[in-house]
Amino acid sequence: MRAVVQTVSRASVTVDDQIIAGIGPGLLVLLGVTHSDSATVAAELARKVHELRIFPPDPAGDDTAERSAAQLEAPILVVSQFTLYGDARKGRRPSWSAAAPAEVAEPLVGAFVDALTTRGASVHTGRFRAHMLVESVNVGPQTILLEL
Repeated sequence: MRAVVQTVSRASVTVDDQIIAGIGPGLLVLLGVTHSDSATVAAELARKVHELRIFPPDPAGDDTAERSAAQLEAPILVVSQFTLYGDARKGRRPSWSAAAPAEVAEPLVGAFVDALTTRGASVHTGRFRAHMLVESVNVGPQTILLEL
């Protein structure tokens, strides 16, 4: 499972000219699933994302300790992104063979979202199998790639 995690001042997902999800300051997570992933992997990655200390320190407190989405109760927007498993090492056309098929990936994206929700996160999502327009304003900019 791969996740591209970005700190954002805002992010949203639009489907068919309608905003279906949006957050203010928080995390945008683009999530890819491969064949060997499981609900256990999804739960562990959700824990890692929620506890990842990538937000700036508290200016009124310890100025060296970065904070996590869990500490800040920051919302998280999760968008399924099979293209994270695209392979373009040969030629100019990416291969998607490492990406799990939708029937496998969809429940695992759901397991990731459920694990975040169980941890107390405010989670918003894109729509699986939809053509989405994802807008974000990256803060920092800060982008982290996680893979389990």
